[in-house]
Amino acid sequence: MRILSSQVSKHVGEEVTVAGWLHRVRALKSVTFAIVRDRDGLVQVVAAEPDLMKRLAVLTEETVIEVTGTVTANQQAPGGVEITSPAVRELSEPAVASPFDLYRPVVSAALPTVLDNAAVALRHPKLRAPFEISAASVAGYRRALDRLGFTEVHTPKVVSSATESGANVFALDWFGRKAYLAQSPQFYKQTMVGVFERVYEVGPVFRAEPHDTARHLAQYTSLDAELGFVTDHRDVMAVVREAVAEMVATIAERAPGAVELLGVKLPDVPEEIPSIHFADAQELLARETDEDPRGEPDLAPAHERWLCEWAMREYGSQFLFVTGYPMRKRPFYTHPDPQRPEFSNSFDLLFRGLELVTGGQRLHRHSDYLAALEARGESPEPYAGYLAAFAHGMPPHGGFALGLERFVARLTEADNIRWTTLFPRDLHRLAP
Repeated sequence: MRILSSQVSKHVGEEVTVAGWLHRVRALKSVTFAIVRDRDGLVQVVAAEPDLMKRLAVLTEETVIEVTGTVTANQQAPGGVEITSPAVRELSEPAVASPFDLYRPVVSAALPTVLDNAAVALRHPKLRAPFEISAASVAGYRRALDRLGFTEVHTPKVVSSATESGANVFALDWFGRKAYLAQSPQFYKQTMVGVFERVYEVGPVFRAEPHDTARHLAQYTSLDAELGFVTDHRDVMAVVREAVAEMVATIAERAPGAVELLGVKLPDVPEEIPSIHFADAQELLARETDEDPRGEPDLAPAHERWLCEWAMREYGSQFLFVTGYPMRKRPFYTHPDPQRPEFSNSFDLLFRGLELVTGGQRLHRHSDYLAALEARGESPEPYAGYLAAFAHGMPPHGGFALGLERFVARLTEADNIRWTTLFPRDLHRLAP
């Protein structure tokens, strides 16, 4: 029975079978070393029999093989053991040469080469590691929200109207009718508050915005949540804090090898993440920097970076909530601040200089929705199905969305979000 590379050290002196990809072959005069890679790591195989040495010498790296042999202690080998007296069987035809050496510790290829050859390039341990962190992040997110009484839902990704008025959407033909790829599960997750009170979703969203930057994608994975019976947006912020803290903890628990391999410095998540109101943030920037952003409806990327540096100096926190963004910057379903209606009960969570989460309190009265759409010069007709939920009674509620790829990119300090995206889709890339 096959065992994994991580289990080999428990079987010193025994015969075992391992299987995986031929990661590296080094032929010396009297012995050949073969490194086999499986999902758990590497194991060294030592061949001294002349015929086997010849066979291994002509096998291309990435050929899938099965090895049966005796486990022998060797502190210089990966994991402190190696397999000797091996019998080797090829499980695939010889592999085509990879576009770059996968056995080298450092990735020698540029990002376009990695993306063009993702099917094989992602086998490199350092290129695979961010996705181990990604998987652990999602597991932690689910763990936190399950603990908090949320129900996971799965909503349509083809919709009949745009979720956020004014934003670019991907249109498609749906049996002769116009349809769109969903920019967000926003409408559906709000509707489900009327069913479950607390819901979350992990799924793709699509943005047809022609950004060509290192931090934007046309398709990404969104971690969404919505909860009912809130007092205001601060109740939502508390859930964000719990989710992010559990994500970080689960990464440490489930992906320690990936964290170590990439040299990731996992952040401490404060018991209470510091926050600053948008207007106060602009005043602070005007007072402490050479720029005066007062009157602008949003923060520029440079402002987000400066505010994160300020939060680190003032509070020792790599996280910062900015609350109260202007209503003119937020979608029509956003709840205004009752005390200052030009501002909203909304927030962004900044992490290491970048917006990571957007959320806030939503409108919940049917009449308020009609008034908000009228104020923006929009007809309620395209939103009839969505608005029906509010006509039948909805509690005060709010929610948030967290971009998974952006979260992992900030954790790993990747210089481009595409390093942490499986088969990215953007302005230029639709394959592989």
